[in-house]
Amino acid sequence: MKKEFRNYEVYALVTGAASGMGRIYAQRLAQKGYSLVLVDINENGLFETERIVKNEIALSDDIPASVKVGFKVLVVAQDLSSMDAADRVYERTEAEGCKVEVLVNNAGVMYCQGIAETSERMLRLIMMVHMNTPLMLCRKYVGAMKERGRGYILNISSLAAWMSWPGIGMYGNTKRFVRDYSRELRIECQKTGVSVTNAYFGAVDTPLIPLKDSLRKLARGLTVMIRPEKAVDRALRATFHRRRGTMPGLLNKIFWPFIVIMPDCLLGWVYRKVKHILMKV
Repeated sequence: MKKEFRNYEVYALVTGAASGMGRIYAQRLAQKGYSLVLVDINENGLFETERIVKNEIALSDDIPASVKVGFKVLVVAQDLSSMDAADRVYERTEAEGCKVEVLVNNAGVMYCQGIAETSERMLRLIMMVHMNTPLMLCRKYVGAMKERGRGYILNISSLAAWMSWPGIGMYGNTKRFVRDYSRELRIECQKTGVSVTNAYFGAVDTPLIPLKDSLRKLARGLTVMIRPEKAVDRALRATFHRRRGTMPGLLNKIFWPFIVIMPDCLLGWVYRKVKHILMKV
């Protein structure tokens, strides 16, 4: 086993763990020796993630049987858009005696619409899931991490944090909030053994991005869209190396400076040209 293998004595908490990248985070973290707290609104999906991960651990030849018996999974079915979501998750982990060493705020909502055309319910939901609940989860768990002298926070921001673009503006605004409070928290945690990492993903090939199959295939071919496994591996590598951030994808790094300086008049012209497409997504 690797030197940093954690022997399932401490936990990694992953939100949005019922499918997609959240499930991959759970799989990777279990292979690193973490027991798991899986959080999502989709309870059936959480149990499926639990089944998949437990089966992978049971079949692994790299982990001794004496260590495998210590692997534990806590499933927490929770609507992360609720005001008290972080409280409820924290209460469950405290009641079960889970020492959370890794917090992955992965849960997300993606939509493409103008602000005036987006329902009030959706606006509230995206702000709660991207802003309120991740921030409150950090508030709940960072204190104990500091006391133990070891902890890792991975917050999922986005390339869109630098893109005040119409149609995805509110998505980008919430991800900008994640970017900024993560930096502040990282600075506050210096010399405590706790690190805070931001992942600035561009397009990742998951159902979160509503593209037609033909466009999805083209995006993958142009490497504009990356595989979720690659995104997760890059994010976790940055996390455990205690880096402040990672932006996977060469094209993302190339286009980032131009994204920042695009003028409002050009963005408005593009939006008017593609608005009818956005409304159908």
